[in-house]
Amino acid sequence: MEPLVPQPSSGRIFRTSTRIRLSDMDATGRLRLDAVARYLQDAATDDVEETGWGAPEHLWVLRSIRIDVVASCLDDRLVEIATWGSGFSGLAAGRRWSLVGDRGGAIEVDSVWIHLGPDARPARIGAGFDAYAEAAGGRSVSTRLTLPDPPEDAPRIPWPLRVTDLDVLGHVNNAVYWSAVEHCLQRRELDVRLPVRARLDYRHPIDLDEDVELAEDVNQDRYRLAFVSGGVVKAVACVEQLV
Repeated sequence: MEPLVPQPSSGRIFRTSTRIRLSDMDATGRLRLDAVARYLQDAATDDVEETGWGAPEHLWVLRSIRIDVVASCLDDRLVEIATWGSGFSGLAAGRRWSLVGDRGGAIEVDSVWIHLGPDARPARIGAGFDAYAEAAGGRSVSTRLTLPDPPEDAPRIPWPLRVTDLDVLGHVNNAVYWSAVEHCLQRRELDVRLPVRARLDYRHPIDLDEDVELAEDVNQDRYRLAFVSGGVVKAVACVEQLV
């Protein structure tokens, strides 16, 4: 897999910080993946609100994300976050984040987002994206998804949804998928305090009235989880040791 692009020497970089609260940690004190996802969303939202590339004129739907937990945030209580454009195409843009904890935690993230217009349909990015494009350094992004379907005989468990899982578009929020991943990792007693690479492909939105099952595929150093509803794979997550 390609290395993540470094911070650019020119172009827009948005910086912020956040405290790690009790509700963001697991029982060992580790910063959970769903909490990381919330931090990423908040930083991205604050960034586009400053530039005018946020709602209501512009909407962004997450297509895929890669989270490299280089060093888990175990004793950290504050993370500094930097985010910038990592690439773009006519209808999509890449966004990078770099998270640095105050006690050695380090997390590097890249993602691909599809651009929607006010009517919530895919729309060309168009003019005015200059600062992000400069930071992207001419790199393009692809919306192609790479994580495979689960095996036909993969064990499944039900995943009940709650009203609080929904975002403003009426779909399950991006960070909520990581809550399911965290739940299943703990259930399997898999140690995610080690450096890991966590990826998630979002294929189709999930709504509150859907009956969702989690299909698990486990081997020695990789854990894969699919979100299945009505026979359709809606999303796939993968967590593996970072080599």
